[in-house]
Amino acid sequence: MSAHCCDHGHEHANAAASSPAYKRILWIALAVNLAMFVIEIGAGVAAQSVSLLADSLDFLGDAGNYGISLFVLGMAIQWRARASLVKAASMGAFGLWVAITTINHAMAGTVPAAPVMGIVGALALAANFGVALLLYRWRDGDSNMRSVWICTRNDAIGNLAVLAAAAGVFGSGTGWPDYLVAAIMSGLALVGAFQVTRQAIAELRHSREAGPQAVGSL
Repeated sequence: MSAHCCDHGHEHANAAASSPAYKRILWIALAVNLAMFVIEIGAGVAAQSVSLLADSLDFLGDAGNYGISLFVLGMAIQWRARASLVKAASMGAFGLWVAITTINHAMAGTVPAAPVMGIVGALALAANFGVALLLYRWRDGDSNMRSVWICTRNDAIGNLAVLAAAAGVFGSGTGWPDYLVAAIMSGLALVGAFQVTRQAIAELRHSREAGPQAVGSL
């Protein structure tokens, strides 16, 4: 009975992942993330804000994740799960990079430009919130679909934190609010990478166990 339920869940996920509507949303998300990467990387360098730089690379990583998701749509669950492992690795690498960069900025005592952080952070929040609304319907699919949702959700949370950091930098005149937000974004990336990896490994294990059973039933 439980195996049948799992099979039904995979079939439902396959159908949802292959839907034209989901593909269109992924293309929209890909375009939005590439555009925001260009905007934020320039603003982050100009404002010397580690949280903006972190968010800009997050946009780039998400664009790559959406591209991978589009490539494996319609493939067998094993391939989608393997793609999820690649995306989880990129999320984890991003989290580690942000952590190291944050430590370097904290040691240097960099104070970012709060007005630029606020304006760009608000624009990024609008972009990610719009994409999150589009993807909300598919948040509980397979590991590949879930990784897309987790990335987008984390981005929206991160943008809210960047706005809070901008206010904190403006009020305190120090860079510590910026460092704190970057550390939070690092933690979100690392936790998301763990969640996606765990689900992808479970899907790979299930597909291996289902294979011999399917052959034996013939």
